[in-house]
Amino acid sequence: MDFLWVLSWLGIVLLTGFLLLAVWAVYYHISQTEIPPGISQPLQLRFLHCLLIMAFALAHILKKLHICTDYKLLRFFMDGIPPLKDPQLSIKNLSFDGIPVRMYQPRGSCDGGWRGIIYFHGGIGLYGSIDAYERMCRAIAKESNSLLVSVGYRLAPEHPYPAQFEDCLTAATYFMKNVRKYGVNPALIIVSGDSSGGTIAASVCQHLVTKPDLPKVRAQILIYPYLQAVDFNLPSYQRNSHVPIFYQEQVVEFGIQYLQKDMSLVKEILGGFHIPQEIKLKYRKWLGSENLPKEFQLERYRLPQPSSDSTRGYEEIKMIFETILSPLLAEDAVVQQLPETYILTCEYDVFLDDGIMYKKRLEDNGVPVTWYQLQDGFHGVLIFLNNFIFSFSGSQKGLNSIVNFIKSL
Repeated sequence: MDFLWVLSWLGIVLLTGFLLLAVWAVYYHISQTEIPPGISQPLQLRFLHCLLIMAFALAHILKKLHICTDYKLLRFFMDGIPPLKDPQLSIKNLSFDGIPVRMYQPRGSCDGGWRGIIYFHGGIGLYGSIDAYERMCRAIAKESNSLLVSVGYRLAPEHPYPAQFEDCLTAATYFMKNVRKYGVNPALIIVSGDSSGGTIAASVCQHLVTKPDLPKVRAQILIYPYLQAVDFNLPSYQRNSHVPIFYQEQVVEFGIQYLQKDMSLVKEILGGFHIPQEIKLKYRKWLGSENLPKEFQLERYRLPQPSSDSTRGYEEIKMIFETILSPLLAEDAVVQQLPETYILTCEYDVFLDDGIMYKKRLEDNGVPVTWYQLQDGFHGVLIFLNNFIFSFSGSQKGLNSIVNFIKSL
């Protein structure tokens, strides 16, 4: 009887805690979030964002109680429920030079060899996994009739930067050296990724063009990529500063966590005080808002003016201007060697302007670019592809555009 009494009270406490957490998440969402009228399925996005807020809050509470780290719990939530087996795909877990990968291959044969896609998932270098991107990778491989390799690179903070880039470069190099072993046509290799995985894909491509002993990359696919750390106040950052699922301030906060730097730098970076004026002027030719089409500019846009004393912030985090983290800052001599490029951007994403400016840099250097703007899209929308109640119409539209580009190669 005492056991049942204790169990009942425990149930009441847990239920009360859950309800309080839910109420707080709804309050936070309503008070902090903006849902633009152009987003389709706004109620669905609101519900999703409230669940994400609850997950982060619960992870923080459990960390404070020393029950588990917040990173591990959030990674578990992101992995979700694994999909059922797909009879149209052969799926294998392999290792590329010590890096875990998952290979998705359509059943049957392909005359002349498969297109070979290597995919780097997003997650700010802290989250994400092969499992979390299972549905998305399956869909791309199956719909484009291509062999796709998803890379399970190591995550921070357990494995500090630049371990993530190094793992992806290692896996890509191994794949390119052994493509014939997997039935892939060496003339049809595609490097791809989304969000921070798009950053990695762009950086890996820039590195691979300097390797004459490897096959040439046929194309790169960058899905709402983060591409520069100079200006976190570009018009798209200002317009979408509180649009889920990635706020303007969160971009900097997660970036600082990823690099394991002092969180007190967040406000300094958001204000544009993390970079000396002369360095900012150096990159203005690529990052000035005048590089954006008029419809993406802001009438009242004001470029933050760095103070004369930007030394502390710059010295602490100057690695963010390396092309591993800011591929948009690569020199023209590198950019002009890059392969044909596909860039997907979302109307309601802080990274929208990064993608548009990289598109311009590529085109200015003679690189063909296919740009697809997801008008009702928000950051991360494709990861919810075929994901039960969290499937968004933009997910399928984005997939269709990516698949059409792949088939055109």
